[in-house]
Amino acid sequence: MQVEMIHEWQLAKDDEQAIAVLLNRAFGEFFEGRSFHQQRHHIRLIARDPEIIGHMALCYRAIRMGDALVNIMGLAEVATDPEHRGKGIASALMRQAIEVAQDSQADFFVLYGVRPIYAGVGFRSVSNPILCTPFDHARTGAIVRETEEDLMVMELSDIRWDDTAEIDLLGFKF
Repeated sequence: MQVEMIHEWQLAKDDEQAIAVLLNRAFGEFFEGRSFHQQRHHIRLIARDPEIIGHMALCYRAIRMGDALVNIMGLAEVATDPEHRGKGIASALMRQAIEVAQDSQADFFVLYGVRPIYAGVGFRSVSNPILCTPFDHARTGAIVRETEEDLMVMELSDIRWDDTAEIDLLGFKF
């Protein structure tokens, strides 16, 4: 198995289609035939054997944690082909994703999820109130304030995550 990092703007049409098929197999019609859910990402990590059998998307951006403007790396669209689950694909992709996040200027690595793999590599659950703009069927919704039970964070710098601060995603979730 080979893990590749592809910048979004360099994603080949064939790979984009293969990712869309993988996401559909993993999540059903939730992605509506796209290779992304809410918005395009910055980096795709893919596992091949030789076809694409695993995927993670990374998004680098600024958010507000209370009054502080901080940089995050967001993890999204984690998928392993159902026929290849249990073979360490997600773990290999996660190791690469953490390495990319640690090598960036991100203060935090953030994701939405509750799988044991995340806690096992250093993410912790937080329940901050979140301000964001949801997308529904690739259309912008009204700004919402919500508390997400599946928000997880890994600290990457000397800045500490404020568990009480409102998190303003400055737009959509990732």
